[in-house]
Amino acid sequence: MRLLHTSDWHLGQSLHNYDRHHEHQCFLDWLLDTIVAEQADALLVCGDVFDNANPSAASQRQLYRFLRTAKQRAPRLDVVVIAGNHDSPGRLDAPGPLLEEQGTRVVGNVPRHADGAIDVEQLVLPLTGSDGNVAAWCIAMPFLRPADVPRIDPRNGQDSGDPYLGGIALLYRQALAVAQARRQPGQSIVAMGHCHMVGGEMSNESERRIVIGGTEMLPSGIFGADIAYAALGHLHLAQAVGKQPHIRYSGSPLPLSFSEVHYQHQVLRIDLNDGQPAEVTPLAVPRAVDMLRLPEKPAPLEQVLEHLAALAPPDAPFEARPYVEVRVLLDQPQPGMRAKIEAALDGKAVRLARIDTSAVRRAPSLEEVTESLEQLDKLQPDDIFKRLYRQRYDADAPAEQLAAFAELMAGV
Repeated sequence: MRLLHTSDWHLGQSLHNYDRHHEHQCFLDWLLDTIVAEQADALLVCGDVFDNANPSAASQRQLYRFLRTAKQRAPRLDVVVIAGNHDSPGRLDAPGPLLEEQGTRVVGNVPRHADGAIDVEQLVLPLTGSDGNVAAWCIAMPFLRPADVPRIDPRNGQDSGDPYLGGIALLYRQALAVAQARRQPGQSIVAMGHCHMVGGEMSNESERRIVIGGTEMLPSGIFGADIAYAALGHLHLAQAVGKQPHIRYSGSPLPLSFSEVHYQHQVLRIDLNDGQPAEVTPLAVPRAVDMLRLPEKPAPLEQVLEHLAALAPPDAPFEARPYVEVRVLLDQPQPGMRAKIEAALDGKAVRLARIDTSAVRRAPSLEEVTESLEQLDKLQPDDIFKRLYRQRYDADAPAEQLAAFAELMAGV
């Protein structure tokens, strides 16, 4: 049986106020072609389908058109979608009855019986192979909030030290027990989750913590030995967890910040055979819109402006032009800097997304730090301004800067 594992689409996301609908559509079109070319039996989408809990109508139409077209082009394809921490569980669940007729099963909320008890049976879904027979059982676990997990009873020896993490581990064990009971010879068990695993590497600037304090990090031991593959979402960098090749983050299909300029995004192809550990193959996702840092290393403004002026005129539609982060090295404040950069980029083949400024800083000595801490309550605002200016630019503040600061303080 062959699966495709993807996650963190973040449909509806904007990058520094630029809409990314075009990029998401290019990815979805590529994914449709890949499903057909790879003869995939199932598609696992591991959360954060949308960028926020109240996605736009355009983003929702984009998802449902993709699911409809996938059914048309690959009629036997099973699709399983779980909610991530960005998604609204109820919004994802709402069209579930209609989507099931198209071969798509969505798990947004943790299902419950009428008495409020967790319905673990509904978290374990069959996946069928090309012959129409069940080839694997999928534990479809959505993002779990503290109220979603079973309570740990210390009297039963289940106390893990943290009731939230212990409850997650218990729920996975319960779901695995259901999958083991249903499994027939030759069938595999796979697990889905949207979580932060211990040792997982985050992508700078594009992710937010699930729970403040780091207590959300889960050990890879929550996935039992019978699980042939664990498909994870949340971390945007594709990676194996704890050097275990069968426990993986697929990563996001698009770069979600400039920290991912040089990162190759991907979807994972998973081959299951007779209940054995999975074979994993990365499939590189083409980048529809490039992201540039100009220059590669921060440089003085005049050099940056010369670099930008040498760029070519546009030869692509606006939505396909690269995003650019302009990187400026400052030795003093540069009033009107943005206007100068925008003028240099006028008529060029890029879209200005961000201006990143940095300064050559002289690290303060221990004596200066100690003095500052001791005398802070004695300093006047203009004294602090002068010291900060010198620390940042290694020079005395110009008279016009001091005058502007005095005018600001007078207004306050």
